[in-house]
Amino acid sequence: MRRRPLLVFVALAALLVATMIASLSMGAAKIPPAQVGWEILSRLPGLSSLDPGLSQTQATIIFELRLPRTVLALLVGGALAVAGVVMQAFFQNPMAAPSIIGVSSGAALGATIAIMFGLQFYVMGLSAIPVVAFISALAVTALVYVLSRRGGRTPVGVLLLTGIAMGSMCSALASLLLVTGQDPQHLDLDRVVYWMLGSVAGRSWTHVQMILPYVVLAGAAIYLFGRDLNVLLLGDETAHYLGLDVERVKLLLLTFSSLLAAAAVAVSGVIGFVGLIVPHVMRIITGPDHRVLLPAAAIAGGVLLALADLVARTAAAPTEIPVGIITSVLGAPFFLYLLHRRREYGL
Repeated sequence: MRRRPLLVFVALAALLVATMIASLSMGAAKIPPAQVGWEILSRLPGLSSLDPGLSQTQATIIFELRLPRTVLALLVGGALAVAGVVMQAFFQNPMAAPSIIGVSSGAALGATIAIMFGLQFYVMGLSAIPVVAFISALAVTALVYVLSRRGGRTPVGVLLLTGIAMGSMCSALASLLLVTGQDPQHLDLDRVVYWMLGSVAGRSWTHVQMILPYVVLAGAAIYLFGRDLNVLLLGDETAHYLGLDVERVKLLLLTFSSLLAAAAVAVSGVIGFVGLIVPHVMRIITGPDHRVLLPAAAIAGGVLLALADLVARTAAAPTEIPVGIITSVLGAPFFLYLLHRRREYGL
């Protein structure tokens, strides 16, 4: 590994540890960071004799309330960032994001249906909302892919336009349900709006267990396609002449990235800009090689969302701000600054 990528990963690892300690120690009940670190170490095999000096209540706050929320933020941020890397390579456009093929809008429609119609079933401890959102996101993505097929091929332009159209339709249907489905004063309306703004508040280890298999399996599968993603950047025709089965690789990448994005949105709601900004910034830092870019973006995306969640629950305490608002407030001007500085995109 070249020196620069190694330094980047060392810096990201240090930032990850610092973010986790800060997230676990800060909140309504402040716990000294040193004690948080000792408490975590005391849970490791062979170190149970360490006494961090925390009360049972503080230990419960760390491991039952804050840790699952922090871990979920890391997983969701990493999943969105990796999906964003794939989408930007897929469309050969730094403006692409996971939501561009209708994943977020499809999930939002599914969550709206589950909330507004009061669906009350549970799957592996999860309520209907994330389950229906996940299924709806994948269904919309599959429909976008089917509608984009042209003579055994999937033209990028057609896929992009179909995704935009389906996303707009799903958003319109969700809005229609909000307007006609319930009394505007009903609590369900607040739940839908809060879900659409994105949040990891109140999530548990059950939500972590739902997203973890998709992040691990789909993320690992995408990483194995790192070299193929590099080839795709040269264009479909060039990639074909270099021996790449372009349509097969595109289908697999679209499937894995959609799984990542759908799982992330299902457990956290719609969170914008993470899958757009993080790949863009990390590409500037690490370069275009996806074998380095993918893991770097995964760590950076998780750190960004965990930090945004920390701000969301402390900036206006005791009121919690949906983390999607934080990422948008921070992300929009920063991305405009990047566009102004990076003129090679012709924007």
